[in-house]
Amino acid sequence: MVSIKDIAKKAGVSISTVSYALNGSPKVTEETRQKILAVAEELKYVPNAAARTLKTRETKVIGLYLTDFGGAFYGDLLQGVKEVLNQKGYDLIVCSGKRSHRFLPERTIDGAIVLDATFSDKELLKYAEMGKKIVVLDRELDHPNINHVFLDNKAGATLAMEYLWENGHRRIYVVTGPKASYDSNQRLKAVRQFAERHELDVKEVEGRFTKESGELAAERIFQEYEEPTAVFCLNDEMAVGLYMYFRKTDLVIGRHIHIIGFDNIELAEYISPRLATIDYSKRKWGALASEQLLKMLSGKSVEHERIYVKLIPGESVGSLSNR
Repeated sequence: MVSIKDIAKKAGVSISTVSYALNGSPKVTEETRQKILAVAEELKYVPNAAARTLKTRETKVIGLYLTDFGGAFYGDLLQGVKEVLNQKGYDLIVCSGKRSHRFLPERTIDGAIVLDATFSDKELLKYAEMGKKIVVLDRELDHPNINHVFLDNKAGATLAMEYLWENGHRRIYVVTGPKASYDSNQRLKAVRQFAERHELDVKEVEGRFTKESGELAAERIFQEYEEPTAVFCLNDEMAVGLYMYFRKTDLVIGRHIHIIGFDNIELAEYISPRLATIDYSKRKWGALASEQLLKMLSGKSVEHERIYVKLIPGESVGSLSNR
């Protein structure tokens, strides 16, 4: 393998001069830099990333950990993360699965953004104790090297329940997400609190944040159907599953089955009737997470942040008071 020593010998300069030229230092003239770069290209020199990391103690790479890549949710989040990192000269690797956790202690990445249930709290706190900088989107951990950037899940779920309540619905199914999902659990907590305050008849159906689990929930709701019924799906993917199922029945969405989702994925705008849902900027969520992590890496103090939500009304929820 070609080293900077080989480049220095062929170019007739010192090893330190080659190092300065390859790293863009102003300590060498442009003429010398171009000469050294030409020699490096001729010798097919490839920088040793591991050696550079040991010297600078940084890789300029950030890891984004996700439980899953499927569905329509992640595109805008990834774009928000990537845009900010690229503007600041960082690259991004997207990871999933327990084996990729080693990138943090091995210094393959400088820091991590985590929306991944395969990390235990104990493991993340261990890495934080090692000095690793981490931004979490899916849990609450108390450590100076860990920052939270959360969705306002409780406010969003409350808005959804209020919307159903204001339209006269008192019997409501709630299709939840996976048991390990922080977002699902926070939304469900708000649902239960609202239902208790207003003495609502709420039935919980376990889902997995997928269209398929939405279809399974719809099958149960169809079997139990007796009168117009509202359904709060804790994400839009499952709501789409309900649409797919009920279109094969004689029950009409917006008349017999009233559905509201959460996330405002792009498809929600185009399905008919228009899906009522809870909206927020997924791109902003990703961008803010990146900004917080880069501040931490530069030694700046950061406060925990929250992404706010709003209600998008839709014809998928009709009013019972008009009957």
